[in-house]
Amino acid sequence: MDPMMKDKIDSVLDRVTDPESDLSVAQLGLVKKIRYCEEHKLLYVFTDFVSRQPGCLTCAGIAMALSASILKNLETEFQKEFPDLTIEFV
Repeated sequence: MDPMMKDKIDSVLDRVTDPESDLSVAQLGLVKKIRYCEEHKLLYVFTDFVSRQPGCLTCAGIAMALSASILKNLETEFQKEFPDLTIEFV
């Protein structure tokens, strides 16, 4: 992956934040790895929201709603930075 692409990815992970804590996705470690397939113009974003789910069922519901919001914001920001790529979240 070229350095310019890596810088754009880092920028997305720094500017997308958790609405509750205002910490960035990078700070929270929600994206575990990213893979790029140049041949198919695909960017795979591997996330981990499950390990951060609380044990309380009510709290888990709230956390799932926040996770969906963060994921939507990630998708929007990745599409802005990489309009010519297909973004897949795994």
